[in-house]
Amino acid sequence: MTMPFDANDDVPDEALLVLFANGDSAAARALTRRLTPRVMAHAYRLLGNRAEAEDVAQEAMLRLWKQARDWRQGEAKVTTWLYRVVANLCIDRQRRTRGGSVALDAIPEPADGRASADETLQERARAEALQAALNDLPERQRQAVVLRHIEGLANPEIAEIMEITIEAVESLTSRGKRALSAALAGRQEELGYVDER
Repeated sequence: MTMPFDANDDVPDEALLVLFANGDSAAARALTRRLTPRVMAHAYRLLGNRAEAEDVAQEAMLRLWKQARDWRQGEAKVTTWLYRVVANLCIDRQRRTRGGSVALDAIPEPADGRASADETLQERARAEALQAALNDLPERQRQAVVLRHIEGLANPEIAEIMEITIEAVESLTSRGKRALSAALAGRQEELGYVDER
């Protein structure tokens, strides 16, 4: 028997995955609606290329469905497992394309249509500047910074995803933030960040 789920359901990811493994296609749809945007955004932040990120997100979700029957509840959160898969897929793609720069796709306009054209252009410039600075970071620093400061994950979960110690996560995020600050320091006025002291 399948149960109806909507995107706002409070059923945990792990429970939805087990329900899917037992033949519940509604659980798969609910989990797909919940996780695909996060997986796509994470892949985009690591790669800086929307088409590549879509491919990675699709592959990561396919791997999740293949893993569903063998999923061992309690060992890892579904999101932790997915972030690790996405990171590994992104690293594989970057290694294959090493030597050339990854082109940035256009950043989509904000969902709120009430933003002025100037605000939209400024937000786009900020997003492009951040993405370009992220692209210049070493892979592990970029991954740690994105997981911590963009995805909002805690250091222990990042350590599990990256398979490193919490201290290594702290070091990577600290060095990554310093590098981002240095890369963006000369562009504060251009990007509309004015010191309000």
